[in-house]
Amino acid sequence: MGVPFRRTGKTKKNMRRTHLKKELPGLTTCPKCGATIKPHRVCPTCGTYKGKEVIKVDKTEE
Repeated sequence: MGVPFRRTGKTKKNMRRTHLKKELPGLTTCPKCGATIKPHRVCPTCGTYKGKEVIKVDKTEE
């Protein structure tokens, strides 16, 4: 069975792991209320999608 002749250095190890990082999801703002939402989804604050009211949201929560 093969055994590494030398220890892998910190630089080589970090270069190999450059793609193993956490990324923030892409977020957009709702054009109606300005809340931060994920793209292509109904706004949970005002209930609109592409300028049309899709779901009714109670205003008593605010």
